[in-house]
Amino acid sequence: MDDKLTIFIAATAAAVVLQMLILAGMFFTLRKLSAFTKELSEDMTSRVKPLIEDTKKLTTEVQSLLETTRPKLDVVLDNAAVMSTSARDQVQKLDTALTSFLDGARLHAIRLDELLTRTLNRVEDTSTKVQHTVLSPFKHMSGVLQGLAVGMETLFQKQKVSKDGRHHDEMFI
Repeated sequence: MDDKLTIFIAATAAAVVLQMLILAGMFFTLRKLSAFTKELSEDMTSRVKPLIEDTKKLTTEVQSLLETTRPKLDVVLDNAAVMSTSARDQVQKLDTALTSFLDGARLHAIRLDELLTRTLNRVEDTSTKVQHTVLSPFKHMSGVLQGLAVGMETLFQKQKVSKDGRHHDEMFI
């Protein structure tokens, strides 16, 4: 039993030594990892710290710029609103004036069309009456004159006798 106890103690001692070696390996690994992490953290801190400071400066400048320009922006926005309202009012007035003008122009165009139509109808009626009143007597007179001319010609032709004593046969068909 002593042998078994010795073997057991030796196995336990070997397990404890092995466990100690494993724990020592873990310790050194964690130590290296901790040193690497600390180095990485310091490197990141040294790189990020200027960025944070620059960001703080930029934020301060932007806030200062906003504080100085905000009243100006408010004035510009108020002016734009007033201009928009004024422009809308002017456009409405212009629309009203143009609508009134176009309505008047349409009315005058209708009146002018009616006036021209009546004038043309009267000119046509007058032309017809002038033709009937003035030209009709001239036509009648022309007919009478032509009749007289033919009568006179006939009369004078009967009196003309040729040298040989015969009448002209031009009147006979």
